[in-house]
Amino acid sequence: MFEPTIPFGEPELMRASAYRLYLKELEAEAAGSGVSSRISSLSPSLRADLYRFEQDGAASEVLEIVAACVRHAKRVTIHLQYDERVVPLTVFPDERLVHCPIPISQLLEKPLELYVMHIEPALLQPPGNEASGLVGEGRMHAPLTPLLWELAIRGGRSELLPEISGPAVYRVAPGMDVSALSISRPMLAAIYRLRRESATLRDMSEWAGFDREKAVRLLNALYLQAGLIVSRSHPDAIGESWFGGLRG
Repeated sequence: MFEPTIPFGEPELMRASAYRLYLKELEAEAAGSGVSSRISSLSPSLRADLYRFEQDGAASEVLEIVAACVRHAKRVTIHLQYDERVVPLTVFPDERLVHCPIPISQLLEKPLELYVMHIEPALLQPPGNEASGLVGEGRMHAPLTPLLWELAIRGGRSELLPEISGPAVYRVAPGMDVSALSISRPMLAAIYRLRRESATLRDMSEWAGFDREKAVRLLNALYLQAGLIVSRSHPDAIGESWFGGLRG
């Protein structure tokens, strides 16, 4: 007999090859609409947000999608290719939870390579919903906050999210709680520094243990934790614009 490919106790996941065949059918149905089949079933507002990343044949990253879901407070299921299987990750922005059939720690193993295959409105409901038959198992739920942090710090996006890009000065909100996050010493030092003083992306790129990409990733992560204050009227931000400063 063949050995099972899924660890005991975990749900069986669809093969990526089979799911691609299903997506080809969706592509045929969406042909001529001008909208990628990956996002065609989403609400108009969320679709318009993600369309910025889907133009010119580009594919949006997991971080961009989850960030948009949080901004619009939309529950979605993101179908991710994980090795040769498909993992449905359901995001509940209001509840700050995610549902995943495999442990989040496993999903975020190094290297963090997650390919977005499809996005659709969530069928699952969050814990406590009266439609109990649509609520996933409790053990498959995890906090959204650490996932957002890891996607920003180690994911595929290395440019500023559009909402915080351009000439600006950044600072960390005094009440931001980072106790539940796994943060390296250089980034933790940068967070404490940003609590005391404002800085541009150019400034942060020159800090000890930093370069431009690390500064960008930290700013994205702080923004997604609702802990970043962005000022575009600060004199330093105006100076960045005047001299053609670094842009996201």
